[in-house]
Amino acid sequence: MDYQQLKLGKHGLPTWDALAPIVLKLAEQQAEWHGRALNAAVANALFLPTALRQLTYPNQQNIIENRAGWAVSELTTAGLLRRTRRGFYEATSLGSKLVHGNQLVDGVLIHQQPKYIQHQQDLQKRQTRNQISPASESAVDEAETTISLDRLTQQVKGYNAEVATDLLQRIRESAPEFFENLLVDLLSAMGYKGPNGSAWVTQLSNDGGIDGVINQDALGTSTVYVQAKRYEAGNTVQRPAIDSFYGALSRNHADRGVFITTSGFSKKAVETAKGFSIVLVDGIQLTELMLQYHVGVQVKRQFEVFEIDQDFFED
Repeated sequence: MDYQQLKLGKHGLPTWDALAPIVLKLAEQQAEWHGRALNAAVANALFLPTALRQLTYPNQQNIIENRAGWAVSELTTAGLLRRTRRGFYEATSLGSKLVHGNQLVDGVLIHQQPKYIQHQQDLQKRQTRNQISPASESAVDEAETTISLDRLTQQVKGYNAEVATDLLQRIRESAPEFFENLLVDLLSAMGYKGPNGSAWVTQLSNDGGIDGVINQDALGTSTVYVQAKRYEAGNTVQRPAIDSFYGALSRNHADRGVFITTSGFSKKAVETAKGFSIVLVDGIQLTELMLQYHVGVQVKRQFEVFEIDQDFFED
């Protein structure tokens, strides 16, 4: 393949979206790929001159493999690739259809896919709710010489918002039983189980409208009941679902319940839940709690920010 026939970016290397069709075609050649192996295969398929193939960023990351990885990430967000397990990917039927169709699979087409659009909408809602200001290119350039603490904080928040949005999409794609176990793990990590309590997911065939149970003490005198709805973003939880959960709580003589969904709640559902003392957690809050209590995520890097200790220098 003549890489010079592709759209080139900085360093005279193909851009990430120029690599997208190559990623999809290679992904079809075997059942699944490890991400790093796929990135390397894409880079090797270009037959770059040695100097370009080995070109790295200052952090020693290979540039062309990094761009292939960016293409993998964007294609996955758009639903053209699918994560099969941790670190592994496969082409979806939509990805195969598009790469063999009449349209060029470029950044425009990728960003027009419904899943990608939904991802961006979820991210915008999260940023609006948390008052996160996306960093502009000029801000990033300025940060190379003068980084203010406020700007750094905003950049960290923006990065974590991206992670949380990707996390939410992964949860939506998971099996219902995985989601229910996740919620029990999260509430336990938040301290609801207590030091001597217990937590479990109810049997799917006989849950009676209750998906999870958390006993906050060894005797079960204080119990939290959980309802889980793994919905797509547009499938908002309506008032009848809250009524049904309240009925399940009443049958269990319960006075506290948590209703968690990967989507959102209608205005009527919110009003009804308040009257029943049911706590509602939507998809955005769910993933924010997962980041806060380190459930399903791990800390990538930590920074220490210092200031002068004025007391040390006082007489």
